Amino acid sequence: MIYLIGAGPGDPGLITVKAANILAHTPIAIYAGSLVNPDILDYLPKEAEIYNSATMTLEEVIAVFQRAHEKGLDVARIHTGDPSIYGAIQEQIDWLDEHEIPYTIIPGVSSFLAAAAALKQEFTLPGVSQTVILTRMEGRTAVPELESLERLAQHQSTMVIFLSVQMMEDVVSRLLKGYSPATPVAVVYKASWPEELILRGTLETITEQVKDAQITKTALIIVGDVLESEYELSKLYAADYSHAYRQAKP
Repeated sequence: MIYLIGAGPGDPGLITVKAANILAHTPIAIYAGSLVNPDILDYLPKEAEIYNSATMTLEEVIAVFQRAHEKGLDVARIHTGDPSIYGAIQEQIDWLDEHEIPYTIIPGVSSFLAAAAALKQEFTLPGVSQTVILTRMEGRTAVPELESLERLAQHQSTMVIFLSVQMMEDVVSRLLKGYSPATPVAVVYKASWPEELILRGTLETITEQVKDAQITKTALIIVGDVLESEYELSKLYAADYSHAYRQAKP
């Protein structure tokens, strides 16, 4: 069996119990060494065969899958966060399907969720925003025109921008096509890691803060009024609101 595992955002304690239990009995592991906290490898058996995919091509990763399958051995393919977001797992899934090799996917805690926890922030505040957009600037991977930051900014919803902090000035100039200059922004560097760092500002001030902190990678940009706004209380716990489990109080 090939296990495609989300290892969480960095803190080894944020891996799921299911993933940790699988790692404890897996003889072969391939981990995304440029992003996954190496302490995650402590969950593996001491004698496990470990590969760092930061130095591997897709073909080399697949070759490990193939050899392990032929020997009847399990493989843990360890991705950062949750692999469904910028995890490059679809090409692995398609190959496994094509070659009829069994696999299962173990979800993980995404870095955008760890960032919300670090900020002590709800991203969907009633009366402010009920939508969270996860996106990125184009880099080596292109972004469809309809998903450009300029277009997405028109919604003025909560936006979480991955893989883009190294282009902060360009990010801000595009966001200003939809958000006001006073829109609050947070940059969370290495959410949940010991070296976690949080910057807070507005679209007017955040670029200089990022430059001063010399943050060029491994950070999320969070934009939206949820970061600093009055909001409505949830109807779920309102005394005058009825639902299937509770009747409104007179």
